Amino acid sequence: MCGRRLALISACVSCVVLAACFLAAQTTPTSFVVAEVHASGSHRYSDAQIAATTGLKPGDPVDNDELQAIADGLAQLGVFSRVNYRFTAKDKRATINFELQDAAIVPVMFENFPWFTDQELSDEIRRAVPLFDGGAPSSGSLLDQITAALSVKLASRGIKANVEHTLITQPSGDDMIMQFRQDGPSFSVSSVQFNDWMAQNSEKLHDRVSDLVGKKFSRFAIELFENEQVRPLYLSAGQIRVKFDAPVLQLSDASGGNVSSTIVVQIPITPGPVFHFSNAKWTGNTALDEAALSRLVAVEAGDLADGMRLAAGWQQVELEYGHRGYLDAKVSPAPQFNEANSTVAYNVKITEGAQYRMGELVITGLSVDAERRLRNAWRLAPGEVFDKTFLDSTLAKLEKPTVAIFGELPVHYEKMGNWLRPNLQDHVVDVLIDFQ
Repeated sequence: MCGRRLALISACVSCVVLAACFLAAQTTPTSFVVAEVHASGSHRYSDAQIAATTGLKPGDPVDNDELQAIADGLAQLGVFSRVNYRFTAKDKRATINFELQDAAIVPVMFENFPWFTDQELSDEIRRAVPLFDGGAPSSGSLLDQITAALSVKLASRGIKANVEHTLITQPSGDDMIMQFRQDGPSFSVSSVQFNDWMAQNSEKLHDRVSDLVGKKFSRFAIELFENEQVRPLYLSAGQIRVKFDAPVLQLSDASGGNVSSTIVVQIPITPGPVFHFSNAKWTGNTALDEAALSRLVAVEAGDLADGMRLAAGWQQVELEYGHRGYLDAKVSPAPQFNEANSTVAYNVKITEGAQYRMGELVITGLSVDAERRLRNAWRLAPGEVFDKTFLDSTLAKLEKPTVAIFGELPVHYEKMGNWLRPNLQDHVVDVLIDFQ
């Protein structure tokens, strides 16, 4: 019975499972009939979803060992960072409560399943995996369940392929996603189309579609293209709420067989309204006042809310903090849209962190004379406020041997690596530069 119920929660992942708490332990029987199943602590899943995952239903017989195995299986899914359970039993009928804590979940990407829409794939997974809600854990047996459901979907179409999954950085930022892909039929992109006139008439985009056309079909590549090539076009026009839906695909081989095919990719774009900049309100700043911060952003009230200019402005603020020794400074702008006036204001949170000072300069891989030249060119003395702008400028010069630093001295190296070694207690930072 235990094997049947745990078919959905097999495999293994590291997770903490706390010992069960038995009420009236001295009189609790070792086997009993399930009266009710409940769950608490999870903000992501309902009682019904968790009960469906355990396989426990009112009227089912169960014993202590099986109940512990079910709790272990819940922990192994990867969607819970903590699993405990309690039960009360009377006349061999038990009310069971699973006490859970949610683990982090990442979005999923279906990399190369062009026969199906994202909705079709998600619906197939939900039928087989009660806890699937559009995301996935970074590890755990739930990934195996999703993989199995996708394999079944492919088989229903007569497609022979293995399904794999990889945790990767998403195309549009630093957050992680779980990418699912199949290793069977391959496709090449024959053309890329846009549904919006601005993209259709952009000469720049017309020149850049070669990034996709003639290449292997990849949802990751398409989203990267949207983020790096298409989105800036709209951000620069003040359409900072532009959205991209899942691409619409037209296969030349509609049967979906196992031969190579070509795909026409249409990128659906919802441009959104044009916004103008209203103001920026700053919090958390002490090293720079509001006037200095506003000058760095260089966008004034009434200006077009050029998303690219604004992004450059936020970056300029971080660079200025780095110039002043605040290596951990972060700028977090939160837009506040006024639809009626077509304006946007920003609440900008500054997290400054500690101010660092220069520690030791460690140089390896150079001759004595070359190292002396580099040290003479290094303007940051120990104890001086660290200047990351100077560091970046110097490292850029050192990408190749340069007369600006080494003069006419013959210096040869193929590559240069660098590391910062911060002392979090004393707030000093050592710079390590290695030449090979």
